[in-house]
Amino acid sequence: MSKADVSLEHLFKVFTKPENDDSTLAKIERHLSDNVSDFLSRHVVAKKTSLEEIEQDFMSHLVPDQPEFVSTHAELLLEKLVSHSVNTYSPTFIGHMTSALPYFQLSLAKLLVGLNQNLVKIETSKAFTPLERQTLGMMHNLVYNCDEAFYGEYLHSAKHSLGAFCSGGTIANITALWVARNKLLGPSRDFAGVAKVGLMAAYKHHSINNLGLICSKRGHYSLGKAVDVLGIGRNNMLKVDNSDLRLSPESVLKLGTQYQAQGNKLLAIVGIAGTTETGHVDPLDELADVAKELGTWFHVDAAWGGATLFSNTHKHILKGIERSDSVTIDAHKQMYVPVGAGMALFKNPHDANAVRHHAQYILREGSKDLGATTLEGSRNGMALTVYSSLHILGRNGYQLLIDKAISLAQTFARLINQHKHFELVTEPVLSLLTYRLRPAHLSAMGEASASQVKDINSELDKLTVSIQKQQREAGKSFVSRTRIEAPQYQGAAITVFRVVLANPLTTEQDLVNILNEQVALAEAHEIWQQLSQQVLSRIA
Repeated sequence: MSKADVSLEHLFKVFTKPENDDSTLAKIERHLSDNVSDFLSRHVVAKKTSLEEIEQDFMSHLVPDQPEFVSTHAELLLEKLVSHSVNTYSPTFIGHMTSALPYFQLSLAKLLVGLNQNLVKIETSKAFTPLERQTLGMMHNLVYNCDEAFYGEYLHSAKHSLGAFCSGGTIANITALWVARNKLLGPSRDFAGVAKVGLMAAYKHHSINNLGLICSKRGHYSLGKAVDVLGIGRNNMLKVDNSDLRLSPESVLKLGTQYQAQGNKLLAIVGIAGTTETGHVDPLDELADVAKELGTWFHVDAAWGGATLFSNTHKHILKGIERSDSVTIDAHKQMYVPVGAGMALFKNPHDANAVRHHAQYILREGSKDLGATTLEGSRNGMALTVYSSLHILGRNGYQLLIDKAISLAQTFARLINQHKHFELVTEPVLSLLTYRLRPAHLSAMGEASASQVKDINSELDKLTVSIQKQQREAGKSFVSRTRIEAPQYQGAAITVFRVVLANPLTTEQDLVNILNEQVALAEAHEIWQQLSQQVLSRIA
């Protein structure tokens, strides 16, 4: 394989001149721009290739001495990377919260790279800073619906912040709880504040043993990271379970009261608007009441479900979110922008000052540099993708997309309920549901003893795992799987298929085909064939 020249002349060309129109990279760009679906279907190869096999193409730990031609490298990427990627654009890829994107996002991505703005400071972002502030204001208004005077005063104020853009829900949750911690243990007349003196001194000053956070057992794993990073400790993340897969306000009040009576203090109650596993929404309005009674911060993790606020039909499901102190929303989920666009929003524009930082060469006091109140320093201008989508799709366009996704989830639930070989495990609250295969000849399951049901479920768990893997490897479609405590089985954990219906290109026929494929795979499986003989014989 020929190598490029090691010369400043060659490197200068790499920085300034694209290769000719017939180069591999130019062809890739044209194909992506003309028909991204066709590009992905042609180049993302659906074949059984193990991760261990793919790793063989990425084994060298040495940085190459010689530069390669761009076209040579582009061909390598097509062969070794693109072909073994995941076609998240496909209408039958319905297993995760990643979906097809509007075509204009490709052009915006190229614009972002070309401009290469750094949002940490105005000197490297200029117009991107007010654009990001406006975008945060638009999303803040979606959640909190403040009046014109409010946004006129705070939208571009150097001394205030309506929120922070970040790479995703994990950083957004950490940011929100960071603000909550620093505000709770902030400076006073005789105390410099936790940001300066640290947690040990803060605990001593406030005469508390520990800080705690209350959330659902189905809270996102990022909450565990947050209490770890903030020095609170995972043992102080108090998880509450409930039979209906939603956080119980009564249980939260009882636990919070007991916890604080033991010499501890609550940092926050976290409500979830769209759990990752089942899509359930906690009773936000009631949790806001509990947070008020306990005198603690109320944060809503709406990374998945926040976009439901665009829908006049379904936004009532999130009633109470407007009473939260902070909200996490991932635009790269149901707002159809590329991965890497999360937001932490704050009801009170003063709150972010609890984490404000300054430096002499950057983030100077009084400046409008966004990095002063964000956890991340250097960031690209991902707010552009959200800003553009809000304009190009509009509130009404988003409403159509959200309504369609929820309607399709309800349709899929109906198809599952009507099929003799499937069992709907959790109904769709938004556009996410879980189900599993349950062969029709297990209709006698309701007459089985508890131990027999346990045995049957164990076999069905194995079947679900196997079918999910086979379907993924076949490459026609994809659903994910998880384990949940199923209310219909007295809270026993079972393995289920998990489906996220966010792709606007997915049709009802796609869903029918996915179910048919699962049945075909199952009927050829030894567990399916053995269930009636080995398990049902015990019932008889």
